[in-house]
Amino acid sequence: MILGLEFPPISHVVEWPTLFGSGAFAVNKVIILMWVSAAIAFAVMYLGGRQQALVPTGTQNLAESAVGFIEDGIIMETIGPDGLKYTPYLLTLFTFILTCNIWGLIPGVQMPVNARIALPAFLAILVWLAYHAIGIKSQGPIKYFKSATIPPGVPKAILPLVFLIELLGILVTRPLSLAVRLFANMIAGHLLLVTFAVLCQALFEATVVGAVAPFALLVFLSAFEILVAFLQAYIFTILAAVYIGGAMHPEH
Repeated sequence: MILGLEFPPISHVVEWPTLFGSGAFAVNKVIILMWVSAAIAFAVMYLGGRQQALVPTGTQNLAESAVGFIEDGIIMETIGPDGLKYTPYLLTLFTFILTCNIWGLIPGVQMPVNARIALPAFLAILVWLAYHAIGIKSQGPIKYFKSATIPPGVPKAILPLVFLIELLGILVTRPLSLAVRLFANMIAGHLLLVTFAVLCQALFEATVVGAVAPFALLVFLSAFEILVAFLQAYIFTILAAVYIGGAMHPEH
């Protein structure tokens, strides 16, 4: 309680009561939003792909723009032409993460799904499995792990240390950083918006004039969170592409 303001505990902001089920199969608001996000991402791509207009409009334009962005802005920049076969996977990652992030700005919902660590961790594990599988398929298991853990030109004196650092990186650091980066950014923005929303409500009850500046800042932060939602989806996807490209082309 500060100056008459009572901020909700973090458990009220990120935890939601169970709607049905129990234990590991309990379903709450965040789970429902995750399902809806998957359905929205699938519906946009499916409906956009069904249309065959020469001049794309509506859903087709949105779907083709997303595909073009992934192919030209991510795959061609990080993997190259032979990475285009992974467009469906990277496109799914980007659209799903972006949709999950946007829920934090929808009135009445206001909960980014990735503000819970479980989903970012699961997505990071999928990326971890993907780039290891692609690396083993492209190079074979021995050559892949050798190229991933023993950089060329390393002096023999520090080779064991470099080997341990690189091994830790491909096995632990990469998926951990992917999950924590997405989770931390989304929950930080969510808590910031909640804080200013509570402040605005309290000031409106006291004096409307005094709430003008905080409300303007809240609007600005909400617009900024749209950019953050997009950037976090982009960063997660481009890092996944970088890891896949490194597994396919160890010389890079």
